[in-house]
Amino acid sequence: MSFKRLLCASLFLTLLSCYLPLGTKAQDDDVIRTSTELVVLNVTVSDKAGQYMRSLKAGDFKVYEDGVEVPKSSIVSFELEEAPYAAVVLLDSSGSMDTRFSLARSAAIRFLDGLRDEDVAAVYRFDSKVERVQEFSGGRDLAPMAYGIRAKGMTTLNDAIVQAAKVLADRAEKRRAIVILSDGMDTYSKATSDKAVESALTVGATIFAVDMSSLDTPGHANKQSAMQLKSFAEKTGGRLVTTPGGPELRDAFTSIAQELSHQYTIAYRPTNTTRDGRWKALEVKVDREGSIVRTRKGYRAPKR
Repeated sequence: MSFKRLLCASLFLTLLSCYLPLGTKAQDDDVIRTSTELVVLNVTVSDKAGQYMRSLKAGDFKVYEDGVEVPKSSIVSFELEEAPYAAVVLLDSSGSMDTRFSLARSAAIRFLDGLRDEDVAAVYRFDSKVERVQEFSGGRDLAPMAYGIRAKGMTTLNDAIVQAAKVLADRAEKRRAIVILSDGMDTYSKATSDKAVESALTVGATIFAVDMSSLDTPGHANKQSAMQLKSFAEKTGGRLVTTPGGPELRDAFTSIAQELSHQYTIAYRPTNTTRDGRWKALEVKVDREGSIVRTRKGYRAPKR
């Protein structure tokens, strides 16, 4: 083959690869195709008993944006439960966690134990600042640095969520999660709680929050903590976990890892592509009696 023909063939293949739709099998089926026009939803479906509904088909789902059903022709990808995920575990190491940090660390280890071969997780700590404990990996062991951490300082929960979203934005996995162990009372962040939620929504990350304040925090502060963590979780399609500690807390982390591996991922192309920066409300319904559906509440359209 001549050099000219070889060059033409190479250019053709390069252009073709740029226009592969999201669901098309390429060399890496788990890579998000770069497109600012796609909305990706990670959806958890369970029955009233809390059991995951498995083996659902694309036709069982209806997606609504601002109350209007998204046409089936606009849905470009539907992934079953087996897709891998990337998670960031956020450990609250502020002074208010002094008597509970070792328990939080043990729960984080349980979460890492639940990773499948294709999943990855990173671990960050936060007190008066946010600091990486270990980079993304599929390893089941917590970095030695984690065992030298002492709880101290203020609480920068909002900043930690923003940082987690930032590092998840660079990941190729379509399923992304932020897992928080905290007493929930932010005292020192530069970012607001709204900014934290929007950062997670922007990268399609689901927040799972474990409320450590339920162990020994007085009533009013306990309620405030739970409300803040619950708000983070509900707006992003995750859930709040409250436990008395001990084995129940470790089991809660196992259940979060299991949920992440039982989600469905739907990607669609919005019919309204106006770049006005407006909030778009999202809802997903499943055509199965008794189904309970959780996904993020919306997204903000790009702005010119």
